[in-house]
Amino acid sequence: MTTAPTTAPVATWTVDPVHSTANFAVKHMVVATFRGGFEDVTGTLDLAGPAPVVTGAVNVASVRVKDENLYGHLQSPDFFDAARTPQITFASTAIRRGSGAEVTVEGDLTIKGTTQRVTATGEWVEVEADITGSPRIGIDLRTVVDRTAFGLNWNAPLPKGGVAVANDVTLEVHL
Repeated sequence: MTTAPTTAPVATWTVDPVHSTANFAVKHMVVATFRGGFEDVTGTLDLAGPAPVVTGAVNVASVRVKDENLYGHLQSPDFFDAARTPQITFASTAIRRGSGAEVTVEGDLTIKGTTQRVTATGEWVEVEADITGSPRIGIDLRTVVDRTAFGLNWNAPLPKGGVAVANDVTLEVHL
């Protein structure tokens, strides 16, 4: 259900891969925040149906990190298990627009073959004409998930207490 009117044409919109990102952040070694993301982001916003629907996916092989060894570890069964589950997907079940640009999107996030319901909040911004004269919609969303709920359980204890990787992971998507 949408609670704020849209000025965008009723159509199925495709994610602009050049201007879209899917990123994550997680506490690492207790004191640092490790950040990464995915290069290959796809998705749609369907405004043609009875209610708006957002769907999206990222290819696990396109994960972007600054450490080649970590890249390999993230592809392994310890984390994303790219050989068996090459994509992370999302399909919305509800979109609620509040006052101004506020938006809440609820839906099913599937990572490593496990699907969990998540709720993300952020902004929905529309322009009737960009620099080329075309209408545009921008959606920025943020949520926090427990990675272990998706079977990403690998960790290592630190010698003086704590663990290498926190369970809570912040996800940010910019479409």
